[in-house]
Amino acid sequence: MIRTGRADVSFDGIRTEFGLPSSFDAAVLAEAETAVSRSPGDRPDLTSLPLVTIDPPGAKDLDQALCVLKSGDGFVVHYAIADLGLFVTPGGPLDLEVRRRGQTLYLPDGNVPLHPTVLSEGAASLLPGVVRPAVLWTFTCGADGVPTAVEVRRAMVRSTAQFDYESVQKSFDAGDPHPSVAALAEFGPLRRALARERGAIELQLPEQEIESDGEGWQLVTRPRAEVDSWNAEISLMTGMAAASIMLEARVGVLRTLPDPDAAAVASLRKSAAALKVAWPADLSPGAFLAGLDASTPEALALFTDATRLLRGAGYSAFNGSVPELVTHAGVAAPYTHVTAPLRRLVDRFATEVCLAVTAGQELPSWLAEALPQLPSLMGSSDSLASKVERASLDQVEAWVLAGRVGREFDAVVLRSGDNEAEVFVSAPPILAKCSGKRLPEGESIRVRLAEADPVERRVRFEAVR
Repeated sequence: MIRTGRADVSFDGIRTEFGLPSSFDAAVLAEAETAVSRSPGDRPDLTSLPLVTIDPPGAKDLDQALCVLKSGDGFVVHYAIADLGLFVTPGGPLDLEVRRRGQTLYLPDGNVPLHPTVLSEGAASLLPGVVRPAVLWTFTCGADGVPTAVEVRRAMVRSTAQFDYESVQKSFDAGDPHPSVAALAEFGPLRRALARERGAIELQLPEQEIESDGEGWQLVTRPRAEVDSWNAEISLMTGMAAASIMLEARVGVLRTLPDPDAAAVASLRKSAAALKVAWPADLSPGAFLAGLDASTPEALALFTDATRLLRGAGYSAFNGSVPELVTHAGVAAPYTHVTAPLRRLVDRFATEVCLAVTAGQELPSWLAEALPQLPSLMGSSDSLASKVERASLDQVEAWVLAGRVGREFDAVVLRSGDNEAEVFVSAPPILAKCSGKRLPEGESIRVRLAEADPVERRVRFEAVR
């Protein structure tokens, strides 16, 4: 682990550059405070369900709580989602502000939350041991993991415990998982197998994370544990079910991604051949990528090249007629966002559509009027979030490497151009540009640090010949 060596460095420059808000207006905070005491109305008491949450350590904005149970040869999955619809008045100051923000932005020294923390980390969060209003999805699934019945309704729930991914993975490894998630070890792989059969595309690129240990900032990479993947499948299943409800009713908002074009697939096949990685002709890109050993240099290069397969993501709102594109190539099915309303704007509206449709009700006017605005709002928000994340990583990379110009490192060439390549340095974990003509993709090389500028947030290496 490599530290910056300073605990006082901040990311205020990034906040200023992107115009990030530092607080909420008084009217927004006042509405949030009032909403805390709002009555949840008459809804079923399902606090007896042994729900648990799985989130990063120390998280307080808990969107989801789950319980996966065996039922004969099949499964019953309960998935509770924070009910922001109770707390946000359509057209009020809070609603207008969260539409402007779009989503929670994550910086290493503090987040820019979508909602005031009195809601996102308090009254709306599915914290352990307290009764909370929620939108409860219940899936009855067969032995193959495919839902045979789906129910969505408002309810009162109570999470019995808050876990993090590492501790849950350790419990599975020790053979002693919590009863509420024990069946996840069987259900999760079934859902992943279904995803591969659909042709879902998953890129297992190393994820850089920024941490503070009290002495400064450090860069780390964390391998994705099986529990991460299993848990993600529950969210994906819910998003697919929500999309099906919307498409049947011909109203809603989808998360879309066009299928990869033939040129991108041909380019990936060419890269695989150059790296001497076998790709059977009848294997889809998703199935091919799923079979790679993510720890190898060849796989890292191919995953990077495969990012070309996943271009053109967006949102599609509709009311009365179904849009031409309704699928998400990464999921290989129709899909929408409904599982993170504390942190993402569109989830609240998509959830309200599902609740109205399944109850046989017309969409309220405020919801119908909001749908056409969501693609633009979320597109802008996603773009900003991506830029803030990249700027934060660039900043820490430059801090970590400052003063080390001229030193050499081991790297893997991820993507090569005529005069410049993208490389991954494993220690410290850095993704950066590297000068050099037609460097060999998928091969380990030696690189020299040519530049590390914390002011410009720029890092550049050069190949050692």
